[in-house]
Amino acid sequence: MFIDLQQETNARQYRIATSVFFFISGLGYSSWASRIPSIQHQLGLNEAQLGLVLLALPIGLMCTMPITQLLLGKFSSRKIMVFGAMFFNLILSMPGFTTSIWQLSLVLLCFGSARNLLNLSMNAQSVLVQRLFPQSIITTFHGIWSIAGVTGAGIGFLMINYNVAPSWHLFGISLLLLLFTIIYYPHTYPDTPVPSLEKKPAFSLPDKSLLKFSFICFACMATENTMYDWSSIYYEKVVGGTKSQAATAFWIYMTAMTLGRLFGDKIVQRAGIKTILKYSGVLILVGLGTAILFPHPITAILGFICAGLGVACVVPLVFSLAGKSKNTNSGQTIASISTIGYLGFLVVPPLVGFVAQASSLRISFSIMAICGLVIIWMVSKIQED
Repeated sequence: MFIDLQQETNARQYRIATSVFFFISGLGYSSWASRIPSIQHQLGLNEAQLGLVLLALPIGLMCTMPITQLLLGKFSSRKIMVFGAMFFNLILSMPGFTTSIWQLSLVLLCFGSARNLLNLSMNAQSVLVQRLFPQSIITTFHGIWSIAGVTGAGIGFLMINYNVAPSWHLFGISLLLLLFTIIYYPHTYPDTPVPSLEKKPAFSLPDKSLLKFSFICFACMATENTMYDWSSIYYEKVVGGTKSQAATAFWIYMTAMTLGRLFGDKIVQRAGIKTILKYSGVLILVGLGTAILFPHPITAILGFICAGLGVACVVPLVFSLAGKSKNTNSGQTIASISTIGYLGFLVVPPLVGFVAQASSLRISFSIMAICGLVIIWMVSKIQED
């Protein structure tokens, strides 16, 4: 009985510590996203220039992918996670202090690398901790990420209203997150790496049976990251809101995504994964279609809410399916699927900027609506277990 209680205590401790690292990732990234319009104005960038700069972040992320995959085969995910978190916190403090497009590009390149190290390793930890619980808890971790995102958007809203410079705002957040990293690292899951027996190329694709999930992940990540980068700007320039209203719209989107993730585990148990994935695509398509066709304050907010609910559970469910086998390295499997998934981060958000400069933001936002169609299509090809 003592052993069972001890194991239950340890499982709860690992769950809390892993949740904190999801919070670190969410608060840090959302804090940066909330100040993109401010930094764009600070450096005098147009939409095409901003799109080019934002491309540096996913390039850094993708270039680090094979390195992270290799490290997760040699070292425990908790060690990679704490290193990634400290690197992430350091780089987060820098964007507001940049004075040129090249400085910002270099900082975002490093930011993408740090984010990859942190996110893949913490997702590997979440899959390992999930195995300690009989019920589904995987979407809750991502719900914590979203709570942090909402918190970051709210803090960003306050910083903008009180005219706090992005430099000091992001520097203060980075110090806070560094403190969290130091306090909670000792309580993370002490896993042992499972080296892969077969040699794979640096950018290895997942098995054919998982390709459909990879493309679903691609479409969802493309939509999610584009909303982070462009939703505030869309609301300000297309809908006609003020900067504070645009920050509020972003906050509402994050809140919808958060609620979707917090209730996702219960809904999955009732409706099933395929149903959730299918209606996620529908919500993205309908939500963004509404914001594009009816760019008015109320309809745009409703569209953002639908999009937030749509992207909420897709990635955690895909990662959960990928990491179910106990005979494989969950970190490397997630990294393999993410090779395709993170291409959505790489390709779509900058493409929105280029299309917007050539035509309009309203037209460029239709790219994300197409992502909803991709999810619906790929889910239709998944066979029921």
